[in-house]
Amino acid sequence: MGSGQVTDWQGKNVTVAGLGVSGVPAAKVLHGLGAKVTVVNDGDDPRAREQAAGLEALGVTVRLGDGATLPEGTELIVTAPGWKPDKPLFAAADAAGVPVWGDVELAWRLRKPGAADWLAVTGTNGKTTTVQMLASILRAAGLRTAAVGNIGVSLLDAVLGEEEYDVLAVELSSYQLHWAPSLRAHSAAVLNLAPDHLDWHGSMEAYARDKGRVYEGNRVACVYNVADKATEDLVREADVEEGCRAVGFTLGTPGPSQLGVVEGILVDRAFVENRQRNAQELAEVSDVTPPAPHNIANALAAAALARAYGVPASAVRDGLRAFTPDAHRIAHVADVDGVAYIDDSKATNTHAAEASLAAYESIVWIAGGLAKGATFDELVAGAAKRLRGAVLIGRDRALIREALARHAPEVPVVDLDRTDTGAMLRAVQEARRLARPGDTVLLAPACASMDMFTNYNKRGDAFAQAVRELGA
Repeated sequence: MGSGQVTDWQGKNVTVAGLGVSGVPAAKVLHGLGAKVTVVNDGDDPRAREQAAGLEALGVTVRLGDGATLPEGTELIVTAPGWKPDKPLFAAADAAGVPVWGDVELAWRLRKPGAADWLAVTGTNGKTTTVQMLASILRAAGLRTAAVGNIGVSLLDAVLGEEEYDVLAVELSSYQLHWAPSLRAHSAAVLNLAPDHLDWHGSMEAYARDKGRVYEGNRVACVYNVADKATEDLVREADVEEGCRAVGFTLGTPGPSQLGVVEGILVDRAFVENRQRNAQELAEVSDVTPPAPHNIANALAAAALARAYGVPASAVRDGLRAFTPDAHRIAHVADVDGVAYIDDSKATNTHAAEASLAAYESIVWIAGGLAKGATFDELVAGAAKRLRGAVLIGRDRALIREALARHAPEVPVVDLDRTDTGAMLRAVQEARRLARPGDTVLLAPACASMDMFTNYNKRGDAFAQAVRELGA
């Protein structure tokens, strides 16, 4: 089933595991290529039945409420990325010698001859921002590109659609990489590694191993984070093409084969002549929005991948200037009575919250929600000296309160025993009471939002609305 030409698929028995955002398009594409498609899905709810009806009208077989049994005659499984590797379906496939691909693997196999190169980005935090910055830089260089993967255009649409691309900026999760054994990017970056999704991968080692797959077969550059040794270790372990280089990014002064920061300027000592002695100015820190430390790191990673692709320095500057971050990522909502109110609702884990807290000097921190098994001692200990106060909301707020008691006992804490959506207005009012002119009230929950809100966007919207009511 190698090249993915239509003749390969005619009459092939393919099982698609899971409906949802990747399963439905995969089933439609495979059916269109002539495969005999069966979709299996654990759930049997109204949404699943609606999706199933649409597929059945095309001639696709759908089995709802039975995601464990391998359909007879299956020659390939294409799985939604969220399905855990330990599911019985995959054990049955393994026993029967049936390969399992994810949606990324399928897209990779279906590329047309002479298709666009992939510049790939993974990491625990910062993936989406980095990929969007990268696409902005590539566009500034006059290249036909798109931000694809978990964001923007779907990968299947990008490789099969009418639009032609020169190069794709691809965001990849650890789940997707797990199921993409033959992916070989032009160049790739692992931004950082912190415990996340361990319930899915089973261990930190397995999680890191899946992230590291992004480097396999890279041709030009494996981009790693100098401040996160685990990312460099993954480069060392990767099997890359002859001549592929390790390129680091750092918030400090870069060494040879690194990008970094010198006196407020982003500089490149990797993709220049005589990198022992020379450096190329790329952009100013002020060209990055917002210029928080972790976001500058994202910009350097994006710049490294773009430079690996041969983009001129001027396009890095122009692309970073043109980029505007998504909502709820360190978004400045308003200044009220000399206090800045910042919405970083996207900080849904401790690693993201740590980066957010490091960006401000004196903070009233609004935090809490669903902890997803996280612990908060390291986060609180690192941020303690910056905290003016803390306001805690959400189901697992006691875990943060206890960490504050251990590591920041002098910091005043307001514990709001509420999980209704109106709690956010009260949280913002309490934060205002604790804040002094020059402080920052920062929503960086370090937790998921689903105990109180539909998603982190709704949580951020509630925060912004509450801030507007303060200033009214």
